[in-house]
Amino acid sequence: MDHKLEIDATGLLCPLPVLKLRKRMGSLASGSIIKIITDDPAAIIDIPHFCNENNHYLISSNPSTSNLSNQSAHEFFVKKG
Repeated sequence: MDHKLEIDATGLLCPLPVLKLRKRMGSLASGSIIKIITDDPAAIIDIPHFCNENNHYLISSNPSTSNLSNQSAHEFFVKKG
């Protein structure tokens, strides 16, 4: 998927992945897409909730593999509202 920015939040625990996402989205234009990869189990709940509360659109949420450690991770594509 074509995205403007990628955030590798592996190794970070709640609430840091969402805080990184919020900070990076601030400077982007509406409609921009960000990919975030995290191995934080709480992100499966936190990132969709963040999108819902802030009028962003969760395009997809898929299991992935962390680039750094080959551990189980999750990737999210978020479109800024």
